[in-house]
Amino acid sequence: MPFPRWLARVNSHITNRILGPLARRVPGMGVVIHEGRKSRHEYRTPVMVFRRGNRCVIALTYGRDSQWVQNVLTANGCELEIRKRMMRMSHPRVLHDDRRESVPAFVRLFLGILNVSDFLELTVDQDTSSE
Repeated sequence: MPFPRWLARVNSHITNRILGPLARRVPGMGVVIHEGRKSRHEYRTPVMVFRRGNRCVIALTYGRDSQWVQNVLTANGCELEIRKRMMRMSHPRVLHDDRRESVPAFVRLFLGILNVSDFLELTVDQDTSSE
């Protein structure tokens, strides 16, 4: 069972503001930049993300019904900042994987304890970093 929804609300108002700046720099973390489906407001959501070639896999610690996941699915993509690199992402799809094979072994253990087995996979369209 992913984290409870009430914790997601607390995180969006408190924890995300603290984690956001760190998530852009820490390995295994990133920030999804997405637009609200109704509000058209830009949101920044810290996530656990793992790059695999031209794809990125994000652990859905609050489940597949999270608002940010629905925003990304509806928009057919988002921007993703990983370690100060901006990437345009597309072709989102939700995966269910009880074995957690798309993430590193040490993360599998952690996600297994939390019973997280849903992931969002995205394709890198364009790396918009200026390096």
